[in-house]
Formats: sequence, C-alpha cells, structure tokens
Amino acid sequence: MEFFNKIPVMEANSLRELKKGIDLGFRNFSRAYGDAIEGFFDPLLYFLIWLEKLLVTTPWPIVIGILGLLAWVGSRNIKLVIGTILCFVVIGYFGMWKNTMATVAIISVATLVCIVVGIPIGVAMSKSNRVEKAILPILDMMQTIPSFVYLIPIIMLLGIGKVPGLLAVCIYALPPIVRLTNLGIREVDKEALEASEAFGATPMQKLKSVQIPLSLPTIFAGVNQTIMMALAMVVIASMIGVKGLGIPILQAISNQYLALGLMNGLAIVALAIIFDRVTQQYGQRIQKHRGQKK
Repeated sequence: MEFFNKIPVMEANSLRELKKGIDLGFRNFSRAYGDAIEGFFDPLLYFLIWLEKLLVTTPWPIVIGILGLLAWVGSRNIKLVIGTILCFVVIGYFGMWKNTMATVAIISVATLVCIVVGIPIGVAMSKSNRVEKAILPILDMMQTIPSFVYLIPIIMLLGIGKVPGLLAVCIYALPPIVRLTNLGIREVDKEALEASEAFGATPMQKLKSVQIPLSLPTIFAGVNQTIMMALAMVVIASMIGVKGLGIPILQAISNQYLALGLMNGLAIVALAIIFDRVTQQYGQRIQKHRGQKK
C-alpha cells in the first residue's frame, strides 16, 4: 500500500552523481569543441556586425527611404508605406534609432537563417512521413521549452555575445516556417503534380516548378510568424549581450523606469506591426496571383 501512496524517488546521492556526470560531460564537450563551434559561427557574426554597422552609420533619410521602398514592394499600400516612414521618424525623434537598427539587424539575420535552414527541413518533412514524425517532436520541444533553459547550454558553449543571442532567437523562431513549409507543400493540388508528371518532370523539377511556387502563400505565412516570434525574443536575447531595444527595457525593469520601458516596448510593437502587415500583404498578393493563374 505504501508503494501507491508515495512515488519512488531516486536516492539523493545517486541523483547528485547523475547530475554531476551530466555537468562534467557537457563541460568537457564545451572545452573540447567550444572553440570549433564558435569558429563555425564566425561568418554569421561578421555578417551581423556588418549589417548593424551599415544600418547605424548610413544617413537616416536613406535608411527610412529604403525601408519605405521595401514596404511598398511588399504591400503596394501607400498608407502602410506612410505609416512605416512615420514610425521610424518618431522612433528616431525619441532617441531610439541605434537600438532600433540593432534590433532590425538581428531580426533580419535571424529570419534569413530560419529561411535558409527551415525551408529545406520543411521540404524534407513533406517528402517523407518518417522524417516528419522524427522532426515534429523536436519542433514541439523547441516551441514549448522555456527559452532560459536552452540559453544555459548555448552560453556554456559560446559565452555571452551576439551569436548566442542570435541562436536563441533562431531556435525559438524556426518551428513556424518549418511547419508551414511542410504543410504548404503537402497541400499542393495533386492534379497539378499529376500534370507535371505527365510532362516527364523529375522530382526536383516538380519541387522547383510546381510545389514551391504553389505553396508560397503558406510559406510566407511561416515567414510572418517567424519574424513575430523573433521579435518576441528581443528582450530575452538582450540578457546575453545582444544590442537592441531589449537592453533599455531590461534597464527599465531593474530600475523601475516606466517611460523608458514603455517607449522602447512601443518601438518593438511598431516594428512587429510593420513587419506583420508587409509580409501579410505580400502573402495575400501571391495568393491572388495564384488564384488568377488558376
């Protein structure tokens, strides 16, 4: 009866030894391979630093003009373009320009990394049910595990700096684009695939010419969600040395500066709204173009 009333618990000494063994193993791994892993991410670090410096040192009218042009290319909505320009002018007016450009840099690089890594994984999942079943639990874990938990091994391997913060953002933001790429390709009309097969298309030709073009609206929905989740990680990433709007928010929390936290928080909200609207409008345009072709 006692067995049912009290759950079996590992002995304290055994549990302590198990934890020590895990800690020692990871410490030895980080000492043996930490430098090599850090060197592997050096090109990404240099690219992030270059982009951040470029955005900060370029005259602000040019940066705002380019951002407005990108908003127009994505949305073809003059109201959204005017709103984008006004938001960045207000951000600069309140002294948040450098932090905002640093945030734009890390979000841009993180989104690019997620696209480069996530779309091939999504394609592989769409081609094989076994691959899908193997990767789905990993994606579930990436989305549900608290970010502070996976920050611990990343910091132990790479220390404090931009790359650990960027990796933390990518881990959190990667699952949506993988899931939606897989979903988009699986939902491609079978008649279109059969028609391409009738013309003798190879699997790679079907993927490039039929499946990816027809699934672009869904893939762009994944890009949209990836950008939103990357922005949500800005404050946490700033805790491990990533410059941006998250640092003033952390200062505001620790020193109870309401105005500082509110202003920088609203700047993040403005970025989220701009990116969200532009990517949504672009996805809708692709959807309409796809409908017209049909």
